Amino acid sequence: MSILEKDLVVKKATREAFGDEIVKLGKENKNIYVIDVDIAKSCKTTKFIKELPDQHINVGIAEQNAAGLAAGLATTGKIPFVSTYAVFGSLRMAEQIRQEICYPNLNVKIACSHGGLTPANDGGSHQAIEDMGVLRTFPNMTVIMGADYYSTRKLVEQAANMYGPVYLRFTRDAVPVIYDEHEEFTIGKAKKIKDGEDIAIIANGDTVWLAIEATKQLEAKGISVKLFDMHTIKPLDREAVLECIDIGNIITVEDHNILNGLGSAVCEVVAEEGKGIVRRIGVQDQFGQSAPYQKLLELNGITVENIVAKAMELLRK
Repeated sequence: MSILEKDLVVKKATREAFGDEIVKLGKENKNIYVIDVDIAKSCKTTKFIKELPDQHINVGIAEQNAAGLAAGLATTGKIPFVSTYAVFGSLRMAEQIRQEICYPNLNVKIACSHGGLTPANDGGSHQAIEDMGVLRTFPNMTVIMGADYYSTRKLVEQAANMYGPVYLRFTRDAVPVIYDEHEEFTIGKAKKIKDGEDIAIIANGDTVWLAIEATKQLEAKGISVKLFDMHTIKPLDREAVLECIDIGNIITVEDHNILNGLGSAVCEVVAEEGKGIVRRIGVQDQFGQSAPYQKLLELNGITVENIVAKAMELLRK
C-alpha cells in the first residue's frame, strides 16, 4: 500500500520517538549520554533515566550550562544529547551552540521537543518558530525534523551515528504516523513520497501529513503532484529541489517562520538557478498565541485547504 492510500488515523508525538530510540541507542553505545534540564517528563527521557542512570545528567533549569557540559563531554569521546524545549535549545543556548559546539565542530546533539506551534496552549513564548532558521546559519550544524514517529526514530539513530553538531526538532502534540517501521531515511536526502509533473510540494515535519492530504485532493482533480518530505533543512537536498525546479511551480509547507526556514532555503536554490516560482506556507512572520494547535495552524494558513488553493493559483498563472 502506498502512503497516499493510507488512512492517517494513528497519531503519536515525535518526542515519543526520541524517548524510545534514545534508550535503545544508549543500551547499544555506552558513550551516549542524555543531559536534561529538569523537564525529562515532557521531553520523554524518564525511561532513559530509569534504565541508564549512569549515562544521564540533570543540570536543572540551566540550558546554557547544559550546552557547555555537552561540549566538554564531547571532547572526551562521549556523544551527548541535550534534551530540552526547542525554544530554549535554540535561542537561549544559541551563543553556546555557536561558540562551544559548532565553532570547534564537536559531536553534540541538541534534541528538542515542543517544536513549532505544537506547544499551542503554552503560548507564543514557548512556540519555537525561529529555531531551525537560526541554527541552520551556524557552520557545521545539521538541522532535522522528522515527519512522524518512525521517521524520527530512524533520523535520531543516524544523528547518533554521524559526527558533528545536530539539531533535532520534535513535536509536543501527536501527529499522524505516515511511514512504517521498515522505511529507510538518510540525513540530507529528502524522502520522495510521490512523483508528478504539474506541481511540486516540499514539506517538513508535522506539515508533511497535510501535504499528503492536499496531494490526494489535487490528484483527484487530475493534477499530478511531486511530493517530498524534506526532513533535513541543512544540508538541504539540492538535487530534490532541482527536480522541483524542472516542474516550475513549487509550494513549501512548514511549521516555522516562512523567513529563514524551509521556504527560504528552497528559495535560495531557486534564485541561484534563476527559474521557478515558489509559494511559502508557514508561520507568517508573527508570534504564536495561546490556542489549540489546530487553530494556530489555521491562523497561519498551514492547512490542506490552503495548500490546494495555492496550487490551483499557481497552475492558473
